[in-house]
Amino acid sequence: MGWTVRISAKAQKRCQALPEVVRRALALLMADLEDFGPVRGDWPNYSKLGPGRHHCRLKKGRPTYVAVWEERDGTVRLLEITYAGTHGKAPY
Repeated sequence: MGWTVRISAKAQKRCQALPEVVRRALALLMADLEDFGPVRGDWPNYSKLGPGRHHCRLKKGRPTYVAVWEERDGTVRLLEITYAGTHGKAPY
């Protein structure tokens, strides 16, 4: 059983302003999360922020872009991308 990945409305709005290369990286991350789950040790600069919270860099440099997601387990396996944007405003 795979994971269902959802992006919050706030993160979706931020995604529209992201550079194309970062949006493509986010789409690849979301596909990996659907297939393999929330722990993405094969992504660069991935780390666990706490119980059920994760993040990784989508593009390093100036500015650095990151994605933050939460896992919620129950009858439906759900991941929610809660943030996609620059490193300086990331909620962690």
